[in-house]
Amino acid sequence: MSYCLNPACPNPENPNNVTQCQACGSGLLLRDRYRVLQSLGQGGFGATFLSMDESLPGTPQCVIKQLRPATSSYHVLQMARDLFQREAKTLGKIGSHPQIPRLLDYFEVNREFYLVQEYVSGSTLQQEVKRSGPFSEAGVKQFLSEILPLMQFIHSQQVIHRDLKPANLIRRSQDKKLVLIDFGAVKDQVNPILASASEQTALTAYAIGTPGYAPPEQMAMRPVYASDIYALGVTCLYLLSGKSPKDMEYDPATGEIVWRNHIHISEHFTEVLRKMLEMSVRHRYQNATEVLRALELEPYMDSLARSMVNQPGKIARAGGGMGGDRADINSASLPSSPSARMAAAIRARQAKHHNEATSLQVDTARHQVMVQQANSTAFSSEDRTTGRNSTSILKPTVQQLLAAYGKGKRDFNSHDLTALHLARTDFSGANFHQAKLHKINLQGANLFNADFGRASLSQANLRNANLARAYLSHADLAGADLRGADLSYSYLSNANLRGANLCGADLTGAKISMEQLSLARTNWATVHPTGKRGLW
Repeated sequence: MSYCLNPACPNPENPNNVTQCQACGSGLLLRDRYRVLQSLGQGGFGATFLSMDESLPGTPQCVIKQLRPATSSYHVLQMARDLFQREAKTLGKIGSHPQIPRLLDYFEVNREFYLVQEYVSGSTLQQEVKRSGPFSEAGVKQFLSEILPLMQFIHSQQVIHRDLKPANLIRRSQDKKLVLIDFGAVKDQVNPILASASEQTALTAYAIGTPGYAPPEQMAMRPVYASDIYALGVTCLYLLSGKSPKDMEYDPATGEIVWRNHIHISEHFTEVLRKMLEMSVRHRYQNATEVLRALELEPYMDSLARSMVNQPGKIARAGGGMGGDRADINSASLPSSPSARMAAAIRARQAKHHNEATSLQVDTARHQVMVQQANSTAFSSEDRTTGRNSTSILKPTVQQLLAAYGKGKRDFNSHDLTALHLARTDFSGANFHQAKLHKINLQGANLFNADFGRASLSQANLRNANLARAYLSHADLAGADLRGADLSYSYLSNANLRGANLCGADLTGAKISMEQLSLARTNWATVHPTGKRGLW
């Protein structure tokens, strides 16, 4: 089908073999090479179309954005032209990034402006949530681990996107990577003097953005890099709840989104999101690097806290010279350089091992408090009737575990589930962060979107288990049986796979390195992250 670009055309659909619209007579080959196939969407300043380039072999598909102002006013037309010129300039500068559509062409025909981009086949995150439901905490962390480095790159080019939202993030069908689209609202020139001020203020000509996703300073025509961080935080709320900002409640006194009682995530991740969603730009994360730093510190927070409790005289060594006040352990007080942060993290891990015996006492005390607070849970109800020691909440039976999950419990963080037989059970979306799962039997279990970050899964039986989109960062999978397991789009960064059996496992789109895979067993039936099958 050929689609007519004349906005006044009464019937824009035409057969493929015609060169002029049968309804209005307009030409159907734009610039004698681009044939429009269908409309993809319309907005106040233009419309987007799926097209193909007939001048190239194979007639590859592309996307054409047409300038289509809502009125013929000179000022509105000039604004639309400025936006298109800005988008073309920005895409020409940053379109070399593999997660940003490339700019293919940019031209004017009969006082109408056209921008031709690489076509990205796939579903938006908005479509994913509507189709499959909200993400788990682990799924959102995986999303952030992929999108934050992209934001680092964009901001390093002095570009503010200003319209980050689920509808502008496409998961590319080819490799399942996230692609950021629609740079029509970007701010591509940051005032170097104002950008270095305390608020990193950068003036712009237009208040552009999607209501609910754009923070106050952006709607006041003063967007900064931190404005994209706020929009990213709202996007996380949508992924976790399935609700757009217009469907959420707001605090009438502050304008803040009221979300904490509707989204159930860990305390640390709650704090990260809270700071991303700060209404005051001064108190918000200023850039993507700060958010990444906060998320990367998560595995070390407990060890740092224990070191301060147990050995107050050694805080400086364990924490990288961060001082003795526990309240000061936050992203603002940590070393700023990458090498210093890495050194601090290494020292934190060393301190954890050095103080292991003493830390165990602190853990026991903490667990007892957890037991007291959880006396009404499915685990403790059996303890009270049997007279069993209350600390057994951290070593539940299979029956207790299944009953708790059936009643809606999803947080099994730090629990000891060593050697339990849980074959073919359903624990999708559960949180097993830092849990002890040595020699556990989860053969054929549904563990979709589950969080196994820092969990001990050594010699675990995970044969034919569904671990799609599971979060396995820093997990110990040494000697684990993962034959036939579905690990598609799972996050295995820094996981220990020494001796793990991945024969026949599906690793399509998984976040994993070749170095990790070299330590595991694979065969001709193992599916690469690229989707290809064979030996590594």
